[in-house]
Amino acid sequence: METQRLDKILASTGRFSRKEARNLIRGGRLLVDGKPVRDPSAKFDPEGVRLTADGEDIAYRRTTWVMLNKPAGYLSATEDRHGPTVLELLPPELRNLFPVGRLDKDTVGLLLLTNDGALAHTLLSPRHHVEKVYEARVSGRLTDADVTAFREGLTLSDGLQCLPAALEILSAGDAESLCRVTVREGKFHQVRRMLGERGNTVLSLERIRMGNLPLDTSLGRGSFRFLTEEEVENLGIFS
Repeated sequence: METQRLDKILASTGRFSRKEARNLIRGGRLLVDGKPVRDPSAKFDPEGVRLTADGEDIAYRRTTWVMLNKPAGYLSATEDRHGPTVLELLPPELRNLFPVGRLDKDTVGLLLLTNDGALAHTLLSPRHHVEKVYEARVSGRLTDADVTAFREGLTLSDGLQCLPAALEILSAGDAESLCRVTVREGKFHQVRRMLGERGNTVLSLERIRMGNLPLDTSLGRGSFRFLTEEEVENLGIFS
């Protein structure tokens, strides 16, 4: 692999900002193959060296995957003049990532961000039919007729045809109902539009799973964590 500056290698791990990496190196706290290196601009093959910071091994990431528990009010974009984006919830050293698909501004829950364009494209490709699972609170009572309509595939009033989807009613009342929706495509505002087609306005919407990756319930709204190697490998089964 092409050699890279030592401070860039450290920053790519997501553990340190570029400034923190430089301070760590200059302070003699970083060992490269067991020896201290104090020059942040020194170049190494990131996959061919062992890095140890303050006695802890630091793993280099060729690609970075982050799970974010998206709060309402943030746009799933890298930049937008109409409001804050999800990148503002990440530290500066991770703002080179991009969202894998979109959650609209008012939808919360599981959002992946990465710099792995190939796998992200696979997850979003219509031909792979990667499942997305949402929990929705809606106005009015959901019925078995709604479950059947979802299962058969809805055609929306604007002519958009939706693939068959799963609707599971978790609770149903005259004023509000709670449901779980599983879709295998990602058309614009699809879940909201499908439920609206059945006469139910979405009051709140949360994505709880993408593919075989569930939202980490230990993450508070606006918090993130790196995916484990096993989680990334499991995402790759769709390729």
